[in-house]
Amino acid sequence: MAPTEYTRIVLNERPLANIDSKTFRKEVIPFNLNPGKDEVLVQVIYLSLDPAMRGWINDKRSYMEPVKIGETMRSSGLGVVAKTSPGSKLVEGDVVSGLVGWTEYAVVPEKGLHKIVVPEGAEVLDFLGPLGMTGLTAYFGLFDVAKVKPGQTLVVTGAAGATGSIVCQLGKIAGAKVFAVAGGPEKCEWLEKELGVDKALDYKSPTFHDDFKKSVGYLDAMFDNVGGDILDFALTRLNKNAKIALCGAISDYNSKPKGLTGYLNLISQTASIQGFLVFDFAAKFPTAIQELTKWLTEGKIKRKFHVVEGLEKAPETLPLLFSGGNTGKLVIKVAELPRKDSKL
Repeated sequence: MAPTEYTRIVLNERPLANIDSKTFRKEVIPFNLNPGKDEVLVQVIYLSLDPAMRGWINDKRSYMEPVKIGETMRSSGLGVVAKTSPGSKLVEGDVVSGLVGWTEYAVVPEKGLHKIVVPEGAEVLDFLGPLGMTGLTAYFGLFDVAKVKPGQTLVVTGAAGATGSIVCQLGKIAGAKVFAVAGGPEKCEWLEKELGVDKALDYKSPTFHDDFKKSVGYLDAMFDNVGGDILDFALTRLNKNAKIALCGAISDYNSKPKGLTGYLNLISQTASIQGFLVFDFAAKFPTAIQELTKWLTEGKIKRKFHVVEGLEKAPETLPLLFSGGNTGKLVIKVAELPRKDSKL
């Protein structure tokens, strides 16, 4: 039976610095959602929280249009098809992934949804982790941009986060020596004991720079999620022809970047730093997903989910990504997976 109302979270105002209690607002509105031609009604089950979302609420030119004031906050997620339009290839009850937004229900273009078939040894949440955009970002950033090779020294920043933790493990699969940078002894211990990195370095430690020099020496490849001072320091520790994949800059999303001072080493070491978007590699997604699935089911990729329950918790949970408050993939659980025999 269809609900009479549903909840969504919309952008209330654009934050000048950190996201706060005024950035978003909750709306409870009458349920009058019906899919039109080539559309599908989706009941949202899980939402992915990602650092890129901070950029989506800035009124700046980017690879996607900014979220508008009063618009449902954009987010990828997992859901269940609740109703289809004539001619749809999906059926009610199909589990799908796509851009659904911070809402309990969404009408979504069918072409923007991917039907999920969970392989043996995996779970549905993996499609927000290693088998989703998170895993694909790690895969292409490491192999196609940083071009890591066996025996190389790889540095991964934001290593205890969703993408960074997968990069660390892919680096070991590739035969690299992996040095993980994270905040705090608990995260470092998890990276070393659970994920098997060669060394985890605590950037909050007063001896971090010395520890980096002693342990890493000079790096051949880097997957950077943090930017700022750590990236600037890493630019002084480059081997010849080193390659840096610039995935994100968590340290600078809520403030004006100070700029890099170590960039001249890119010239002296004939090194490179390249920003990238996972969407640029869309044609190669099937091959990457096949490999990631194989490694996951073989136990070569471990994953950790930080699950917060309740759609209304999304606004206060998103800032954890920028304060280091999460370990692994941060997700919001909106609802339970409905029974096969339940219908709207």
